[in-house]
Amino acid sequence: MGHAAPTAAAGGRWHAPRARIAYETWGTLDADASNAVLVLHALTGDSHVTGPAGPGHPTAGWWDTLIGPGRALDPARWFVVAPNIVGGCQGSTGPASPAPDGRPWGSRFPLVTARDSVRAETVLADELGVDAWALVIGGSMGGMRALEWAAVEPDRVTRLCLLASPAATTADQIGWAAPQLAAIRDDPGWRGGDYHDAPPGDGPHRGLGVARRIAHLSYRSAFELGERFARDPQDGEDPWRGGRYAVESYLDHHARKLVRRFDAMSYVRLTELMNAHDVGRDRGGVEAALARVTARTLVAGVSSDRLYPPEQQARLAAGIPRSGPVRTIDSPYGHDGFLIETAAVSALVTELLAS
Repeated sequence: MGHAAPTAAAGGRWHAPRARIAYETWGTLDADASNAVLVLHALTGDSHVTGPAGPGHPTAGWWDTLIGPGRALDPARWFVVAPNIVGGCQGSTGPASPAPDGRPWGSRFPLVTARDSVRAETVLADELGVDAWALVIGGSMGGMRALEWAAVEPDRVTRLCLLASPAATTADQIGWAAPQLAAIRDDPGWRGGDYHDAPPGDGPHRGLGVARRIAHLSYRSAFELGERFARDPQDGEDPWRGGRYAVESYLDHHARKLVRRFDAMSYVRLTELMNAHDVGRDRGGVEAALARVTARTLVAGVSSDRLYPPEQQARLAAGIPRSGPVRTIDSPYGHDGFLIETAAVSALVTELLAS
């Protein structure tokens, strides 16, 4: 489904009078509009939280066991809304979308911040008849967006669930992103970001694949990679004769998967969004910004997360007035634990919704 909404980037640098937001819903909004839940995706996610792949959805749902009969977000009880972020490439207006002149936005598409995404999504909420969300939940980039919802519109967020995300992006996290951005921009197919009219197969696909390999290492833990792959060669290959180790094959696989479904310019702009994330910007600092959040809040980190380590979630929990102590999802899978450990996440969501 789609929705046209006015969208302006932070500081008025850019305006799209008819930006499109792709979204999916599950369940029915109650007469008093008290049962709406907003689910916000991470960097390469989309609006398709649950369900099989199909037309408009190149991959199956990314939190497949969270929504459904008898699950934490049961559509018989909750009206669940999941938008694709403006700047993405799964239905919402982004760099690959046509600009008013008919050409793709390409390099002209600006940095859209998490705060900007909230401005767009408030229009969507208004059109859906949602005055306040019973819950806003997100992990990683989705957690950044969820936190901004609670800071920008505190009266419209009743409960808040932040998973594996920070109050502000650190130098270490920006450093992880830097070689990813360089890999894409240094690809000859990048063409300054204006490659969308290139022949099929052209474009910065190699660079995007390298970026995904780097990112995926930060998403998993050293322990898991060691236990899973050790120093084993890939089946039928000899690393001493130009072949790959098994872990290299694994990274190649994830690179190919992303290149088939994601736009490189969207990857750049959304990575820049994450680099720019700072809930304290123009609000007197992080602690002052967190203090304005009025939602009942549950914050959880992943024990083995080396990208957004648990101390960052502890800072969120300490600073938000109505948050309990930070929770820990015990997982060997690193940052991706918030997507993989669905039973633990479901239990946290159920607990928060019962409060």
